[in-house]
Amino acid sequence: MDIDAAKDNFTKYLKAGNYRITPERFQVLESVLKNDGHFDADGLFLQLKSSGSKVSRATVYNTLELLQDCGLISKYRFGENHSRYEKAFGRPHHDHLICLECGDIIEFVSDKLTKIQTDVCKENEFKSQSSTLQIFGKCKKCQEKE
Repeated sequence: MDIDAAKDNFTKYLKAGNYRITPERFQVLESVLKNDGHFDADGLFLQLKSSGSKVSRATVYNTLELLQDCGLISKYRFGENHSRYEKAFGRPHHDHLICLECGDIIEFVSDKLTKIQTDVCKENEFKSQSSTLQIFGKCKKCQEKE
């Protein structure tokens, strides 16, 4: 992922929405871009704090919402009481398998699903912005434990 392109995208979004452009918001963005996989807001806040950042918890939550709104991250609820996020900028569309036993999240790409979604939208004259499929069950490791 091109970090400079993500920063430019975020700067343009903030300017267009008349949001303040602050170093703290860009600290959150940089921390997000370093994350591989899924993360939650509190974990990100603790990660920033442990690296010496003075970013507040409210700034983390507010910035994550802005990053989601401008398409740099995706927000999910994987059957939990809190939201998780992941980088979206520069990544292909994918869906998730969520293990209810161990909590593993397996990402997958399916051209068949993409075609079905495209066909359904076309048939219904619907313009899609985004989609996500979450399949809950037991992963291979947990099945083998039985």
